[in-house]
Amino acid sequence: MEAPANITIKGILSLLMQSIDNDGTKRNKEKSVISLGMGDPSAYSCFQVPPVASQAVAEALQSHKFNGYSPTVGLPQTRRAIAEYLSGDLRYNLSSDDVFVTSGCTQAIDVALAMLARPGSNILLPRPGFPIYELCAAFRGIEVRHFDLLPKNGWKVDLAAVEALADHNTVAMVVINPGNPCGNVYPYQHLKEIAETAERLRILIIADEVYGHLAFGCNRFVPMGVFGSTVPVLTLGSLSKRWIVPGWRLGWFVTCDPSGSFRKPKLVERIKKYFDILGGPSTFIQAAVPRILEETGEVFFKKTIKVLKQTSDICFDRTKEISCITCPHKPEGSMAVMMKLNLSLLEDISDDIDFCFKLAKEESVIILPGTAVGLRNWIRITFAVDPESLEEGLARLKSFCKRHTNEQLGS
Repeated sequence: MEAPANITIKGILSLLMQSIDNDGTKRNKEKSVISLGMGDPSAYSCFQVPPVASQAVAEALQSHKFNGYSPTVGLPQTRRAIAEYLSGDLRYNLSSDDVFVTSGCTQAIDVALAMLARPGSNILLPRPGFPIYELCAAFRGIEVRHFDLLPKNGWKVDLAAVEALADHNTVAMVVINPGNPCGNVYPYQHLKEIAETAERLRILIIADEVYGHLAFGCNRFVPMGVFGSTVPVLTLGSLSKRWIVPGWRLGWFVTCDPSGSFRKPKLVERIKKYFDILGGPSTFIQAAVPRILEETGEVFFKKTIKVLKQTSDICFDRTKEISCITCPHKPEGSMAVMMKLNLSLLEDISDDIDFCFKLAKEESVIILPGTAVGLRNWIRITFAVDPESLEEGLARLKSFCKRHTNEQLGS
């Protein structure tokens, strides 16, 4: 059976890196590689793991109490701690039975789509969005229908498009907030409108909140689960971004549904059986979660937000100096931002993929082409980078654009 021919972020970034490695020019060898493509803040010293997290993992491992298998749905204490952590932002309390521990948020996405798949089903995905959803849907035989996010309106959901796309076979819509790849943070009122729309359409919401609480603009982070009484919500999240530990692969799949739609015995049993065939996170990582969630101080979170605010400002301000790139909405959260390419001002650049490959070869700077996230002739820039490297990378981007700009068209 052939794999679906979907683009993945890691796949295209790997190809961009290979293009640098295979280029033997002197200019290429003289420049260190700067990646503004992968959202992995752990690669930079300005983003640190909180000491309590490392201590909790070390103690769990050294205790020799967690060398065996955990229950397939997760350790009881881990599920309870995640429920309490998420309940702090809700108007109701989640129980440990609502929580299922996954190997990162990617596995949580796969679980969600596996549970919803049925013959003839379709799912509504944002454009731009995170391509793993499309890949999982293709493997599950779920038709994908895209609704647009509106760049000039803070990347809000085009709710009229959602209403037009949905039918009796629509199983869910996906909402990513804070936004990857756009860097937006939805206000309370817009989330309320999304929930009311989903209720009218009788579909549930998959709330991807892997960047939860990483908000530094005028809108504070509001979890979609706040509207769980209006519409059933599947909340997906992880330790990866907020705690700067993407390699620990600790995520969660949580049913936020005070009315109890997900507590039907047959559905609960189906979810548990599916987890029986999955390999979850390491048991000692799970065992560390209660202490990590309970004891990480606000000082750590504020420091991360401060750095992200600084680097997002650098990204927005420096790219304003580049005539062929436009940022329609200043980032307010997450770790990335979408920017529009004006190809009419560029010579010998055919599209966003061509732009990114030539940039990699000439400047050893890696940026994700927008095609990878559903928007052709846009680019996604990750600003979860130390300020010095970001400044250097954007300076090289500016030089590249100046070199390829048609001055007559730009005048």
